[in-house]
Parts: sequence; C-alpha cells; structure tokens
Amino acid sequence: MEERASPKATDNVQPVRFIETDNRLAQPTPGIALCLSGGGYRAMLFHLGALWRLNEFGLLRGLVRISSVSGGSIIAGLLGLHWTRLQFNENNIGTNFEELVVKPIRLLADDTIDEGSIIKGILLPRRTIADEIAAAYRKHLFGNATLQDLPSDNEGPRFVINATNVQDNVLWRFSKPFMGDYRVGLIRNPQVDLGVAVAASSAFPPFLSPVVLKLNPTDFDPSTKGDLQFEPYTSEVVLTDGGVYDNLGLETAWKVYETILVSDGGGGSSDEPKPKREWLEHIYRVLNLIDTQVRSLRKRQVVGSYQLGLRKGTYWGIRTNIADYHLPTAMSCPFDKTILLANTPTRLKALDRTLQEQLINWGYAVCDAAIRTHLDQTLTQPGTFPYPGSGI
Repeated sequence: MEERASPKATDNVQPVRFIETDNRLAQPTPGIALCLSGGGYRAMLFHLGALWRLNEFGLLRGLVRISSVSGGSIIAGLLGLHWTRLQFNENNIGTNFEELVVKPIRLLADDTIDEGSIIKGILLPRRTIADEIAAAYRKHLFGNATLQDLPSDNEGPRFVINATNVQDNVLWRFSKPFMGDYRVGLIRNPQVDLGVAVAASSAFPPFLSPVVLKLNPTDFDPSTKGDLQFEPYTSEVVLTDGGVYDNLGLETAWKVYETILVSDGGGGSSDEPKPKREWLEHIYRVLNLIDTQVRSLRKRQVVGSYQLGLRKGTYWGIRTNIADYHLPTAMSCPFDKTILLANTPTRLKALDRTLQEQLINWGYAVCDAAIRTHLDQTLTQPGTFPYPGSGI
C-alpha cells in the first residue's frame, strides 16, 4: 500500500495557514471553488474575461464557492447580487451574463472612483475615504443591496468577500450566512451593505484603508466565541484590503473543497532605477514589493499542491505565459503583449475601452488554456475573443 504524508506534514507546502480549530484529518469536500485575486480595475476586468469563459464552458453554474479579495471582490459582489437572475440554458450557460455582469462592470471601469474618494474623504467632515468608495460602489453596482441579497447555499455558490482584520491579524469574512473571524466570533445573517463589504475587501493601503465597522457586541453568536470576543473587538472592527492577509483569496476555499480554480489578476513590481524617495510614495513602492513576493510564494505553493495531489484544479494569472501550457489550440496571446496588460497600474481609475477589452480578452484566453489543459481536456476550443476587434 502506498503511504501518504500526514496532513500536518503537508501543511508547510500548502498555500494557506492552518489554525488550531481546523480538522487536519478531514478530507476536502467534492465541489469546485473559484478564487479571485486583487488588483484594482485591472484584476476586475481580467476576472471578468475568466468568468465569461467559465460561463461558456458551463462551469460557472456548478461552482459551490466564490472566494474573493480586493479587486476580485468588486466583480464577485456584482455576480453574487445578480446570481438568481441569471438565466441558464440546457447547457448550463447563463444567456444574460453579458447584460447582468459585463455591462455594469465595464461602465464602472469607465469611471475613476479612487482619486475623487480620497479628496472628498480628506476634505469633507465626518466622511472617510472608505465611506466615499462604498458610496461609489453603491452608485455604480450595488444600490442598497446587503449581504442578504447574495444567493443562499441552495440557490448558487456561497460568495465569501474577504478583508483583513487589522486588530487581530486574521481574515475577516463577509458572506450571507455570517461575517466575522475565528478570534472574535461570528454575526449571523449580517445586514451590512454589500458596498461596504466590497469597500473593506478592496481598501488598498495606504490610501483607501481602513474601513471601520461599528457593531453591537450583543450581535455576536456566543457559541462562536474566540479568544477576543469582547470590546473593543466586538464594537469597532478595523479592516483593510483582504489581499494583505491572503492575496489570492484562497483561505476560505482551499481548506474546504477538493477542486480549486485560482484566477490571479495581481500585478508585479517592475524595475525602478530611480525609485521615489518621498515617504508616502516610497511606502507604496515597498508595499508593492512585499505583495509581489508573497504572491509569488503562494503561487508556487498552489501549483506545488496540485502536483502533489493535495488538490485538483488549475491556476491562471495575468502574468502567465500562455505558451507554458503547451496547448496547441490555445488562443494567440504573445507574452510581450500580455505582460504589458499585466503592468496596468493597480488603481480604481478609468481605463479606455480598448484596454478594457484587451484585459477581458486576456482573462478569457488564459482561463481557457488553463481549464482545457488541467481540468477537462475534452472541452472545445473557443472560436474567437469576446472582443475580436481589440485582440490582445
């Protein structure tokens, strides 16, 4: 009989942190989960292309969890809000996906919301930058929707929008059934605005962070009590970008499900022969360097875990060379062109329509190659890009 390493022995090669309350002997549950990384509008549009292709494959409808951070949470929140309105045909393809998801995301990408929010948050009394970002999300995407407008588990995948709790150093999760973390505890059926949850998940430091939740301590379920279920942890929660803790959105999916799809729209740190030395710009550069290194490590662990058989699935990234899949029928995406798309700044800043379409095309193409190489080799190749006139 072949011997297998114990769960604890494989902890150090997996891309998530196992905690004391995790059951390391539990086998992952059958089902496909999708993880969406951060990266501002760049990642949002890249993920849109990937979701477009997953929908065409008929795989979107079968997802059991969508876990997101930062820019990925923008599109995940919108998809979750409209999930029950998607009209799936006999091939499990959402025929109104473009109307419900593509169109509003592209309209948001036409508008710059970070710069104005920063200015208003600084100048207006009793308004924070985070308040302004949440208001922009409500205006463009979510209206007055709350977490309770996401689908129930019997209606579609569970959407988990992740932020980082600055107070206790762990992941804070927003979902329809609950929000909270394992150290403070959980609030059941939270009524938090969807715009606020996404703003917390995408509160890129140092400019858009933090988001502060004012809570009633009695709302926490005492049966979920952790070591910090007392004030001020239960009355005022201070959150920053989910990517600070988990920049691929893996944690809430990897520990549970057998098959994990990872869409990584995160950027990288290009060389700067003369880096800026003013303290704020220098901090921003250093934060990008830290994120790049952590992201690279997680990517290696994700791919290594697939190779070791710890999970099924596949990874695709905005910085991937599509030639590395060795798929003869992959779409034509020259690396010198896709790497330029990957270097689009991490902002919530308007992108011109051609660049939007190229980012969507790239997410669509690399998702297609990854899925047909590593998940299901019987799937048919696509005919063309979603926006053939823009190409890559």
